[in-house]
Amino acid sequence: MEPLDEMGIGCENGAGLADRRSPLRRMAYLLVALFVMGIIILAPAPGPLERAGETVPLTWAGKATLAILSAAIILWVTEVIPFSVTALAVMVLVPLFGIDTFASVIKLGFGNPIIVFFIGVLMLSSAFTRTGLGRRLSLLIIAVMGTRTRMVILGFIIVGAMLSMWVTDMAVAAMLLPIGVAILKQAGMKPLESDFGRGLMISCAWGPLIGGIATPAGCGPNILAIGFLKQLAGVNIDFLTWMSLGLPASLLMIPAGWLIIIKMFPPEIDRLPFTKEELLSKGAAEGGLAAREVWTIVIFLAVIATWLASPLVKDLTAGRVDIPMQAVALGGAVFLFLPGIDVLTWQEAKQDVDWGGIILICAGISLGMVVYQTGAARWAAWLILEPVMRLPGAVRVFAIVVVVCLLHMAFSSNTVTGTIIIPLLIALAKDLNINPWIICAPAAFSSSLAFILVTESPTNVIPYSAGYFSIRDMAKAGVVMTLAAALCVATAIVVVGGITGSYTIW
Repeated sequence: MEPLDEMGIGCENGAGLADRRSPLRRMAYLLVALFVMGIIILAPAPGPLERAGETVPLTWAGKATLAILSAAIILWVTEVIPFSVTALAVMVLVPLFGIDTFASVIKLGFGNPIIVFFIGVLMLSSAFTRTGLGRRLSLLIIAVMGTRTRMVILGFIIVGAMLSMWVTDMAVAAMLLPIGVAILKQAGMKPLESDFGRGLMISCAWGPLIGGIATPAGCGPNILAIGFLKQLAGVNIDFLTWMSLGLPASLLMIPAGWLIIIKMFPPEIDRLPFTKEELLSKGAAEGGLAAREVWTIVIFLAVIATWLASPLVKDLTAGRVDIPMQAVALGGAVFLFLPGIDVLTWQEAKQDVDWGGIILICAGISLGMVVYQTGAARWAAWLILEPVMRLPGAVRVFAIVVVVCLLHMAFSSNTVTGTIIIPLLIALAKDLNINPWIICAPAAFSSSLAFILVTESPTNVIPYSAGYFSIRDMAKAGVVMTLAAALCVATAIVVVGGITGSYTIW
């Protein structure tokens, strides 16, 4: 299996735009970023904000932090250097300006236990892909859906969503792509000439994006949000708590995404020119489950069961037995390498784990913590987001999703978007005495819902590389899907809150 980053689709920058720009243009963007940072540093501090009868000042440390953040945003948007390198540069600039010590900045990011959760999940994802389980399951479920083209598209969305609840979005899109292309070629569909081709390839991206919000294991922003909530707000979000909102929102998006695709790209043929038995025979040709596949299933199910059972065990033992979900993920990853199991080799794991993404999350946590601790998050939140918080509960959730999705278009990174927005919302929630989880959940969900631009996520780049849809095709459908996703998230939170009484959003 070729490593994703060697295929040009494994990095946060996706298409590798920085490498194709001239050195002069990249240097110009770098100078602009440094110039903006210098201007903000040297400018007089703005006067304090008056909000809710309280003064919200911007300290020098807060202003310096916003200066560094502004420069980082310019570098992230222009992709002058890789996202993770920009994040590491921030970790150098913070102590350089005397905002915090270098040891503290490193500890905030690389000392966070959330990181080992991410490493464990990526290794489990690697096992799922390497053993061929993902492809086998995809073929089976798609065959079960039948050969009606509309149902095939629905099958791809369902499979993508189911898998990406536990496996990283990008890996799931990579699993679905060859199956989808094989179906289209066998059906005689030509790139950019077939609405069925457009719809099926877009479903290869949308399914994984939709499922990625259902569980903490789905994608990076989920882990980032949990870490910020724990450290900044003292709110502990366990696996079941996340799923209580993420899973209903994800399930609502599946039919919404399917209806949007088949309405905007109605398939030109009603049925595929082959039978579902032929699809099933492809899976059968691979033979029975190999030992590596069996062990992967056993470990995978054990990890999921432990994640789900941990909150219940904690309640039953009055808190005496607390199994952190980070330890469960890492333990599951360790089992993959044990003698007699040998699902993965270390060489395979090194190739498949996105180490640049891990660095970005570490540095992103450090930056978010510094933005919060200096008071910059509180000041910026009152300045930028306070009008959104005045909206009624359900409308507020809808607006947060839309705003974060628009920010995602600019930042082109799930982790970067979450790093910037989550600390701001936590600061505002604490000032307004609002449950931080209820306003951070929709922001965390929408940090990974990159429906509009191909370049927003490597998950989109993978199916786009097949050539069956254009950037305009995805943008046209993505705008509608973004609004539908905002409605689905708001509905999930309102309904779950109403049924359980656990969440007050009004």
